[in-house]
Amino acid sequence: MRTFRYVVADVFTDRPLAGNQLAVFTDARGLGDEEMQALAREMKFSESVFVLPPEGEGHARMRIFTPTAELPFAGHPTLGCAFVLAGPLQLQEIRLETLSGVVAVALEREGDRIVFGRMQQPLPTWKPFEDEAELLAGLGLERAELPVELYDNGMHHVYVAFRSAEEVAALKPDLTAFEDAPAVLGINCFAPEGAHWKTRMFSPRGGFLEDPATGSAAGPLAVHLARHGRIGFGEEIEISQGAEVGRPSKLYARADGTADQLERVEVGGSAVIVARGEFRLPY
Repeated sequence: MRTFRYVVADVFTDRPLAGNQLAVFTDARGLGDEEMQALAREMKFSESVFVLPPEGEGHARMRIFTPTAELPFAGHPTLGCAFVLAGPLQLQEIRLETLSGVVAVALEREGDRIVFGRMQQPLPTWKPFEDEAELLAGLGLERAELPVELYDNGMHHVYVAFRSAEEVAALKPDLTAFEDAPAVLGINCFAPEGAHWKTRMFSPRGGFLEDPATGSAAGPLAVHLARHGRIGFGEEIEISQGAEVGRPSKLYARADGTADQLERVEVGGSAVIVARGEFRLPY
């Protein structure tokens, strides 16, 4: 039998049993593509990570799978993997190779314990969302408070601005029109909540309906808000997500530069390791 060990981390939270669950298979050598997909389906988390030796300038290479598909990039898997791998290595920064390029994660410690991480995300591109009318109908919304736009940073995220956080919390979407959408499409509904921002992310084809914390969406949200004058470029925002699925999460995001020349997108948060285990698979 072959043995593959994994670590379970709760990401974008500083306490167990909240945030977004992640399985990190710390040595995936010997696993084929179909086996990785089957293990991700077995775990039933929004994503699982499989760690491999680096091929370039990174400390490690990671492959990210939802229960239904492989992703080129995702936020909470990158941050969670950084917490899992960088702890024993005592690194101040870890560079992780993804299918969207190398992502650097800077880490903050209290003693020997990592307490916070900030990832420098791939810079997104954006364009108007072509199916805006169908999307607004599925959300029960006559019009959005900002232009409905699609961002691409390896994941594809569409953003719909609501008037209030209460409207976002009460949302019961009918997204049947998007059941054939690509697995990489996330539908993000957001609104101001005092000085912070509340968001919910729905993924009709991602193997889960609603995500507790979406790191890949947090960075483009900061870009979106800055481009449309709701915040300033260089201003960090705090995002709450996941309360409606019983896993409250907190994310931080910042976009540096200008609308014409985006320079840097950072997303930060905490994570905690909550479990360890192993799979035994035949040769």
